[in-house]
Amino acid sequence: MRYLSLFFVLVLFGLDVHAEDSIETNIITQEIDYEVGDTKLTGYLAFDASTDEKRPGVLVVHEWWGHNQYARTRAEMLAKLGYVAFAVDMYGDGKLAEHPDDAGKFMQEVTSNISLAEKRMEAALDVLHQQPVVDTSKTAAIGYCFGGAMVLHMARIGTDIDGVVSFHGSLSTENPAQKDAVKARVLVLHGDADPFIPKEQVDAFKEEMQNAGVSYEFVAYPNVKHSFTNPQADEFSEKFDLPALEYDQHADEDSWRRMQAFFEWIF
Repeated sequence: MRYLSLFFVLVLFGLDVHAEDSIETNIITQEIDYEVGDTKLTGYLAFDASTDEKRPGVLVVHEWWGHNQYARTRAEMLAKLGYVAFAVDMYGDGKLAEHPDDAGKFMQEVTSNISLAEKRMEAALDVLHQQPVVDTSKTAAIGYCFGGAMVLHMARIGTDIDGVVSFHGSLSTENPAQKDAVKARVLVLHGDADPFIPKEQVDAFKEEMQNAGVSYEFVAYPNVKHSFTNPQADEFSEKFDLPALEYDQHADEDSWRRMQAFFEWIF
C-alpha cells in the first residue's frame, strides 16, 4: 500500500491526468433496458464517439436515492475522460426515491437480498462488456453512498474487475473479504466526519483489507461529512433535516482527481 500511496503523489502532483479540456469529445448517451428475473432495469450508457478505439469500461452505482440524474452526470463525466461508463439501476421498475424513507426502503430491499444484488451487478457488468467500444480486459466500478457499499461488495466476493472506487460509501459487511480472494484493487474516499460511518467501522474495514491481502488505498477528508460529492447534499440536508449530509467542493474535486489517478494506475 505504501507504493500505491507514492503513485498517487506522483500522478496527482507531477502528471496531467486526462487533460479533459484539451480533448474534443462527442459524447453519446443511451438508455439501455435489461432484466434480472421479472424486474426491468434501465441503465445509462455514455461514451465518446469521436473514436472507435476500445477503451476501459466503468460501472457507476447510484446513491440510495436510486438511478437519478446525478449518477448519469457522473457517467457523462467519465465518458469525457475517455472511458465507457454505464450508470446501473439497482432498484428497477422505475423506482426513484424523493424522500429518505423511500430511499431507505428501496435500499433495504436490495441489501437484505445480497444474492439478488449480486445478480443485478453481474447483469450490469454484462451489459457494459457487450458494448463494442469496451476493452473487456479493463473494467472498474465506482459507487456513491449505497453504491459505494455495492462496489466494495463486488471486490469482496472476487468479481473479476481491475478496481473499485467508493465515494462516501458504507464500509461494513456481513461478507468480509477472504485471504487472497479479492482480484480488484480498492480505493476508498471517505469523509472523516461522516456520522453514518463511525471510526469503529473504518478500523474494522482497514483490518479486513489487510488480513485479506487487498491492495487498497484509504483517503479520509478531515471535517467532511456524508455525501460530500453531491452538490445537492446541502439542499437535501435542509429539506429533510439530515445534518449528516454536506457538500464539500474540495473533497469532491480532490476525490475525482484521485479516482483518475487510480484508473491510470490500474489500467
